[in-house]
Amino acid sequence: MDTGGLPVLDQRIAGCRACPRLVDWREEVARTKRAAFTDWTYWGRPVPGFGPDDASLLIVGLAPAAHGGNRTGRMFTGDRSGDVLYQALYDVGLASQPTAVSADDGLELHGVRVTSPVHCAPPANKPTPAERDTCRPWLVRELELLRPTLRAVVVLGAFGWQAALPAFAGAGWTVPRPRPAFAHGRQVTLDAAEGPALRLFGCFHVSQRNTFTGRLTPEMLREVLRTAADAAGLPTR
Repeated sequence: MDTGGLPVLDQRIAGCRACPRLVDWREEVARTKRAAFTDWTYWGRPVPGFGPDDASLLIVGLAPAAHGGNRTGRMFTGDRSGDVLYQALYDVGLASQPTAVSADDGLELHGVRVTSPVHCAPPANKPTPAERDTCRPWLVRELELLRPTLRAVVVLGAFGWQAALPAFAGAGWTVPRPRPAFAHGRQVTLDAAEGPALRLFGCFHVSQRNTFTGRLTPEMLREVLRTAADAAGLPTR
């Protein structure tokens, strides 16, 4: 996939129409909207990654939320999961502000990029295996473009973990066999035939189900982010 640099890749992702079910769903949500957002013009397209193109730390989620990223056009922006993630990034010094409400709100990430293995909002937040696999080349290319600076990755949730491992392999890192299972706090080192190894960290997803029940607390999230940032050579507070 010859897509140039990350800005070009992001543009190509935003124009993708490869999965008919996801295209229909994201556009239907953008038309019907949620009552609280009737004045919004929804993005209604695939949501590309967000963050600098020389990031040393990557955060991999699941997919955009129907009324979050699918509305605002930016990863984890405009929903409660994003509220938790960006607050934690701000708390540890990796984001310029603790809130993410729109794509033009001035938020900047420091050495961190946020992406997902599926770029369209899926019905019931559940992409099919075929949709996951169809979207994988985008993540592989994103990893290839980040490879000169990328040193650590935080993967949020088991779906993201399972979807990302083949992408790491496709981008040139060696994934152990058998593949390491997901767990919160799990740490795996992925060696490479050329260049430095990649440190992989598992973290429970920042979903409302996990944060409202206390399965994932703010301190648990901050701890994973600080550990991963240290592995990536990023300063934290």
